[in-house]
Amino acid sequence: MDSLNISKGTGTGVGTGTGIAADTQRASRDGPIGDLLSQARDLQPEQVQRILDHQREHGVRFGEAAVALGLAGAADVARALSQQFRYATARPGSADAAALSPELVVAHAPFSPQAEAFRGIRAQLKLRLRERPGPPTVAVVSAERGDGRSYVAANLAVAFSQLGGRTLLIDADLRHPRQHALFGIATGASAAGGLAHMLSGRDDALGVEAVASLPSLFVLPVGAVPPNPLELLEGAVLRRLLDDVRGKFDHVIVDTPSAIQGMDGAVTAAACGAALLVLRPDTSRLVPAQDLRAAVTAGGALTVGAVFNRPGAGRR
Repeated sequence: MDSLNISKGTGTGVGTGTGIAADTQRASRDGPIGDLLSQARDLQPEQVQRILDHQREHGVRFGEAAVALGLAGAADVARALSQQFRYATARPGSADAAALSPELVVAHAPFSPQAEAFRGIRAQLKLRLRERPGPPTVAVVSAERGDGRSYVAANLAVAFSQLGGRTLLIDADLRHPRQHALFGIATGASAAGGLAHMLSGRDDALGVEAVASLPSLFVLPVGAVPPNPLELLEGAVLRRLLDDVRGKFDHVIVDTPSAIQGMDGAVTAAACGAALLVLRPDTSRLVPAQDLRAAVTAGGALTVGAVFNRPGAGRR
């Protein structure tokens, strides 16, 4: 079982060395991004000329020159690049962005090292699941609470949605759900038509919530927390639901409870067919992790890998 790392913290700003930030800035040069920054910051002709002069003098890119002169912020540059390449991110300062938790680093800081790590995990998942029929459907599991499953699941869903295909994030943690809070989904709306209602047969409609700032991403929250989570997940409805959404979405990511709370994660992974294990370096215990992997394998699911989520990156 291979492992991948997520670096500490949430990170902000635009990188200028390697990875997607450098590639996109190199591709954009100074024309289009200059126009976008000028519109976003309402730059006057003399200010644009100052940026161009600084760019020529110091041999930097237009966005870097604008930031150095205090005429734009790193978030402005990131937003301009996102617009230029039609790359969905949270718009800094907007009400839609404010509703999203700071933990959603792929949405808020798309060119940060943390976001790049999630894109790397996304690529690995696609490679490892390419031989399987249908869209990738992955349950994110962990042995203990505090490993960062919800953080990893949410950011992976954002990363998949940025590919352009329709992505569904299902919160199947029927014990301590978090996805509605991470994406700013109101409790009332969540409780009215969530996964728990569907699994209990009380609601046939697919009550997904669209994420306004990320047009290809949809979230199915838990809704009202039920008293019998494992019984609901073990029923036939979950498999029928997953079969249904595979025909409507290009990628499906499923959040689950920790194994210390019960067999929910292993049962959900069996329905999904694949599982990604989340661990904490120097914290996660070997035996519970091995037991979880054995339970996932016994259910017929493929463990596609393990993510080491470093302290400070995500809570649960």
